[in-house]
Amino acid sequence: MFAEKPDAARAELGRVARGVFLLCHEAHLLRVLLSGKPGALQKGFASAVFYQDAKAAYRWLENAFGFEPLFVILDADGYLGHSEMTYGNSVVMIGNEWSDNHKSPKSVGGKNTQCVHVQLAEGDDLDAHCAHARQAGAEILQEPETQFYGDRTYRARDPEGHIWTFGVTVQKMTPEEWDEASGLTTRARLD
Repeated sequence: MFAEKPDAARAELGRVARGVFLLCHEAHLLRVLLSGKPGALQKGFASAVFYQDAKAAYRWLENAFGFEPLFVILDADGYLGHSEMTYGNSVVMIGNEWSDNHKSPKSVGGKNTQCVHVQLAEGDDLDAHCAHARQAGAEILQEPETQFYGDRTYRARDPEGHIWTFGVTVQKMTPEEWDEASGLTTRARLD
């Protein structure tokens, strides 16, 4: 459509992508419709992670971390405007960079302002998950280790520099038990 004007095409796609990302309510409605599970829209969080090559990232996240494709929105030329993946009951949005404020760590010297935590189901093999991610090309930043609060965790960097943490509960503990184990104090609020 804009083949002779690539800058105009990118600007238009950026406008479309901004609209898609800003309409999360509609995306949630689409998730409900695609799931085949009718019901009221629920409150919740979903992270949006940006890549230089969102299509490659989408495929890599499925292969390396076991995320499940939910849907993709493509333009007439096959450009990925928006996509979503699930893991259990959670959703992560995967998209291309589209503004100075929406960049891949690869474009900003590897800097991250967040990491996405993924909680595996009790009984899942976190060490095997880590080994699979490593084999798929993830850089393992922290090897699997059992934490004072009863979860076993590891931390990984994807090919564009996003940091992901993975955990599984291996010992159910109360806040009092993990406070005793760590010397820390757990409260319900920051009063």
